[in-house]
Amino acid sequence: MNLSILIPLLNEEESLNELYTWIIKVMQTNNYSYEIIFLDDGSTDNSWHCIEQFAKENPHVKGIRFMKNFGKSQALHAGFAKAQGDVIITMDADLQDSPEEIPGLYDMITNGNFDLVSGWKKKRYDSIMAKNLPSKLFNWAARKTSGVYLNDFNCGLKAYKNVVVKNVEVSGEMHRYIPVLAKNAGFNKIGEKVVQHQARKYGESKFGMSRFINGFLDLITIWFLSRYGKRPMHFFGAAGVLMFIIGFISTGLIIGVKLYRLYAGFHTMLVTENPLFYIALTTMIIGTQLFLAGFLGEIILRTKNNEERYKIANELN
Repeated sequence: MNLSILIPLLNEEESLNELYTWIIKVMQTNNYSYEIIFLDDGSTDNSWHCIEQFAKENPHVKGIRFMKNFGKSQALHAGFAKAQGDVIITMDADLQDSPEEIPGLYDMITNGNFDLVSGWKKKRYDSIMAKNLPSKLFNWAARKTSGVYLNDFNCGLKAYKNVVVKNVEVSGEMHRYIPVLAKNAGFNKIGEKVVQHQARKYGESKFGMSRFINGFLDLITIWFLSRYGKRPMHFFGAAGVLMFIIGFISTGLIIGVKLYRLYAGFHTMLVTENPLFYIALTTMIIGTQLFLAGFLGEIILRTKNNEERYKIANELN
């Protein structure tokens, strides 16, 4: 099978029929063997009914429906597990991603030998203050932090080799950072393609300040996990030992100065009246706690189990 097209969605009944017809036209024009997997992230409108109708008339259409809204990352996780195509395409259901870009992305994966190709909506039709400027700031921070030099991490239109999606763990709100996760997994051939952006035709954008803030927090999480996720003791243990040594030496100096002044016959305050003594003790305690945090992290990594992250209500084909 050439292509698996994954479409995560939430309350997009107005755009689904138009999107589906458009994708089918592109597939037939290029003679692709394909599957379309709609990922309903707990929609409360008639989106799932539309998907059921598509599946009845076309055996290439599949669907996964969550019992409630678990988030786009969880939807993609379920879709990646189900996808069988040689090339996986992800795109949003709001018609802002054009299916006409699929052949170009497919060609870059198959003939350009890229592991992953991310779309870049160079010219956008979103609100400048509400989305464009925050996105530019976000993408700049992502480039500097991750070392993956893409212009548009937020673009939902991406193409992957099958082996990439089977070896990338997407959770939280980390779907924006799949290129970073792929790089951390050893897939270094990451490309970018300028794609057409279309103004939202139906409904309202689900992008808000909470997503913007969560995106930065997830970026910090990925940066930390990529360096210390496998060995937390390297971070917490090193920081803990350093703080303990600083506190221990400081305590020793305070007590040493006290004893010297007593021996020399100088008047001196009690050690317990010196605020630096308590700061030194606190530093030692924090250092010990950090060391224990690293130790516990190592234990958790070795005993963790894969708990259920979402519940599927219905599945088609």
